[in-house]
Amino acid sequence: MTDSALCQIDALPGSTSDLTSPSPGALVSADEIRLSEILSALSLSLDLTQGQPAGHAMRSALIGMRLADVLGLSAIDRRALFYAILLKDVGCSRNAAKMAYLFGADEHHVKHEGKLVDWSRAGEKIKYVWRTCAPGGTVIDKLLRIGALAKSGPRGERMIVEVRCERGAAIARELEFPAATSEAIRALDELWNGKGHPRGLKREQIPLLARICNLAQTVEIFFRTYGRQAALDMLSERRGSWFDPALVDVLLLLKDDEAFWTELACDNPAAALARWETQDGRTIADDTYIDRVADTFASVVDAKSPWTYQHSSRVADVAECMAREFGVDDALRRDVRRAGLLHDIGKLGVSSLVLDKPGKLDDDEWIQLRLHALYSQQILAQLPAFALLSDVASAHHERLDGRGYHRGVPADRLHWVSRVLAVADIYEALSANRPYRAGMPWEKIQTILREERGRGLDAECVDALERCHGPFTAQTRVASQLEQVDKLLREVAEI
Repeated sequence: MTDSALCQIDALPGSTSDLTSPSPGALVSADEIRLSEILSALSLSLDLTQGQPAGHAMRSALIGMRLADVLGLSAIDRRALFYAILLKDVGCSRNAAKMAYLFGADEHHVKHEGKLVDWSRAGEKIKYVWRTCAPGGTVIDKLLRIGALAKSGPRGERMIVEVRCERGAAIARELEFPAATSEAIRALDELWNGKGHPRGLKREQIPLLARICNLAQTVEIFFRTYGRQAALDMLSERRGSWFDPALVDVLLLLKDDEAFWTELACDNPAAALARWETQDGRTIADDTYIDRVADTFASVVDAKSPWTYQHSSRVADVAECMAREFGVDDALRRDVRRAGLLHDIGKLGVSSLVLDKPGKLDDDEWIQLRLHALYSQQILAQLPAFALLSDVASAHHERLDGRGYHRGVPADRLHWVSRVLAVADIYEALSANRPYRAGMPWEKIQTILREERGRGLDAECVDALERCHGPFTAQTRVASQLEQVDKLLREVAEI
């Protein structure tokens, strides 16, 4: 993954504030935000975790909504489909560590390449496994990985898919989307011939919206990767095997629709997609619902690795406590929490091989890890109302001396909320286990923070953490982390 992963999306805003101390106000600048705007922006993080270029989900939605229009689906079904396509990959972080472990490779590459394979053809499948297993390893390394995958067979494939589909469906229910949205996500990888996963549904057993989602995402990938003709050829080849023949025939009617294909290739899919949102589906997300979405995506990020389990929610808790110590108003305190929940959303673009490495990162791995802050900013900045929030949340690794990352922001331009997040993030990370070390006790963390007080870290923020650290040092997330590690090992062994 490189910093070009999001290059198709609009440029970032510049720094919009030089606030270096608390003041009344908020980081979110709009009184009303459409839910579709939030989900379109955050869908970029789901594109990253699937190894797809930014805008994949939105472009898939353009295809799906055009199909819905030609089919004459009801407004209710269109609304359910709209959200299903944007959220189709929301459960994908749940199987990231497993795939990285099983293939011995960057799971983003494994997932990306897998979307181009016709799994019904044994030859393609064998070539894919050989190509993606233990890249750079010896022949023996590859054969060992391939042997383990072969041993797991169809059951292993089903379990990997089931994890992501069930988790994605559950998230859709938690966010109170229509049942049809949840079912479409759950059945996303089912195939018309009954050879899909996780339940092996066949033909009309597969919900119509799931059939549309699967077709739309596959067409988008082939169109973007190989061009229009390749996408059309793929449709014809998989008609009646992967895809509902009737849906294929409808989409083939659009083969010469230049406006459709031009829009699909546009640089601003969010603007193109806005017109497909049904009028009765223009749901306005109030503050409570924005909080729920932020909580949900924090859990998506933290599910990527057992070592980051609950990290974002804990940073949000600590940062909110520190904000209270400063006596800020409710609006800013609420946004401090949101920034804490979403600060690491860019980590969905970092390989689990890097996040879970049990030793020191090499130079290339360190570069990849540092990119997560840039990804966080680019993702959050796609929502205009989050322009300032994106700046401050993504600056959680900046330092007062200007030696932080990803922009090297000097002290006089480092927002107060970024200073709070920097302290909260360091405290939380040090208190938890890492693959290469155990969690540290408060006394040792306090010594580290005091050494950086007034140098790399804001002195008043360090003091605020010391005043409110009690509730957090009493119970770390180490026990929860170890439970997640054990769970991962059991699930991998079962595969």
